[in-house]
Amino acid sequence: MTNNDGMTYAPKGKPNPVVGPGEFTIAAIALDHGHIYGMVNGLIEAGATLKWVYDRDPARAEAFARTYPQVKIAASEEEILADPQVHLVAGAAITSERCALGLRVMDAGKDYFTDKAPFTTLEQLESARAKVRETGKKYAVYYSERIHVESAVYAGELIEQGAIGRVLQVTGFGPHRLNAPSRPDWFFEREQYGGILCDIGSHQVEQFLYYAGCKKAEVLHSKIANYNNPDYPELEDFGDATLLGDNGATQYFRVDWFTPDGLGTWGDGRTIILGTEGYIELRKYIDVARERSGNHVYLVNQTGEYHFNVSGQVGYPYFGQLILDCLNRTENAMTQEHAFMAAELCLRAQQEAIRIEQ
Repeated sequence: MTNNDGMTYAPKGKPNPVVGPGEFTIAAIALDHGHIYGMVNGLIEAGATLKWVYDRDPARAEAFARTYPQVKIAASEEEILADPQVHLVAGAAITSERCALGLRVMDAGKDYFTDKAPFTTLEQLESARAKVRETGKKYAVYYSERIHVESAVYAGELIEQGAIGRVLQVTGFGPHRLNAPSRPDWFFEREQYGGILCDIGSHQVEQFLYYAGCKKAEVLHSKIANYNNPDYPELEDFGDATLLGDNGATQYFRVDWFTPDGLGTWGDGRTIILGTEGYIELRKYIDVARERSGNHVYLVNQTGEYHFNVSGQVGYPYFGQLILDCLNRTENAMTQEHAFMAAELCLRAQQEAIRIEQ
């Protein structure tokens, strides 16, 4: 399901279980962002068994249980963390609280799957890196704009097949609809949401590292601004950045809260990937003024021009891979260092950004 502001963006795919009932048990803690529904949907479709939910707001837990009637509402977080059957805890806490929850989950001997952005400070990132080393548990991140969008998954497959040669540059646009009255108070508090480059910019940085095959990168330039929301002085409604990867690939991305009401979805997310032998454009959520559907992939290479609508055709392999990674202690869904490097770069872009005043 989706809504116009993206807060409850929760794609549903075809079930593709990699485990049988009861072989991989999950719980949900902290339902502050609607992405928790997408995270849980993906895991259930891959075969996970949802056992528990806990939120400090009982109404949120009850609403979650209406969507997933098989779940039990826990009386406390501790009740879930003490359950030896639980393999993984998924959480979509207030952004500044995500790391602390993850540390508690890993200390309890369980893997952790958090909504993006996984951190709001570099200090949090370093504490998570240390906890991963200490416990051997996973700190997985829901970078949904790649792992839970079929056009983005398909682009990765095309690149792996060599359809555009070596990737040289990735350009990303991540506009979102603000719809301020629907947002919780923490959404407008800089210390809690981390800033626009830390928040929705994290999607863009992760895609660059993945598509360009970078292990590391550096932030060359970044900017942030509040152009049009004086009633929310701590909100940043615009941000952009330029990155240079360790293999010479480059990125430019822009994120903003300026989706106009006339658009038929919450944001016209697009990605353009330039390679030595061609290029790919993703129109992820809508093909403006042509089709209301998303997942459009445009490919131009040495053999021709192609358009694919891949909705319902590709699926979301990340979730099954994550389950198997947790069971087998492998790293096929996403390496820990990749997840952390994407987080580090968006934090550095945020920290180093020029603030535009007007």
